[in-house]
Amino acid sequence: MSEQAASSGAVTPNPPHTEVPPHKVPLLNAIDVEAGYFPGVNILNGMTLHAQEGELVGIIGPNGAGKSTFLKAVFGLVGVRSGTMALNGHDITGLRADELVRQGVGFVPQTNNVFPSLTIEENLQMGVYQEPKKFPERFEMVTTLFPMLGERRKQRAGSLSGGERQMVAMSRALMMSPSLLLLDEPSAGLSPALQDEVFLRVKEINATGVTIVMVEQNARRCLQIVDRGYVLDQGRNAYEGTGRELANDPKVIELYLGSLSQA
Repeated sequence: MSEQAASSGAVTPNPPHTEVPPHKVPLLNAIDVEAGYFPGVNILNGMTLHAQEGELVGIIGPNGAGKSTFLKAVFGLVGVRSGTMALNGHDITGLRADELVRQGVGFVPQTNNVFPSLTIEENLQMGVYQEPKKFPERFEMVTTLFPMLGERRKQRAGSLSGGERQMVAMSRALMMSPSLLLLDEPSAGLSPALQDEVFLRVKEINATGVTIVMVEQNARRCLQIVDRGYVLDQGRNAYEGTGRELANDPKVIELYLGSLSQA
């Protein structure tokens, strides 16, 4: 990121490192992460992010900035070449996805996030495959958040709208009782009304105590609901701050918000 992107406001431009009070260990602490899909080609070039317990953290940035790659790296789907990731102070760098699920990490990908031939109920059962006896208790929990799922539990997921599929995908992740939930562009491809519904549900999930790190293409809307946000550019931290700070920073508006979203 060039120095011309430096902000004059309260936002931290080009932060070299995210400082965390030593007495407060973040739930997720990713430091100087480099990762990529092909040998010799990095998508992430030293990204740093932390999320405190109970926070809702957003990641925005232009296409190809590495936003989704970061979530996949956290969830063990992309190899981390350097840097570290810790969950509650314990190193999780390089762990497989199934190991991370057991440690309380849930991931909702942007696409192909439901089993279309299965019913809503069967999709949710997949979320407790390791603890099937927990299904009644957790089904009651998610249907309190999403009553539609209980009312239409026998309906096949393939017949649902895009917004309804997102509800199923998020609920299946919640069935695992995660402490950290990773959401990859939950509003992508949805109408404005359905986007509002999804963002409302994200806030409700966060209000239950689940820490959320969310990548979102609707940058303006994302910054309205998150506690803190990161702007990622070319795999590096470009800006970070509270959602309000980022949304009101002139340079962030000029360089990113105008092109990322007009919502």
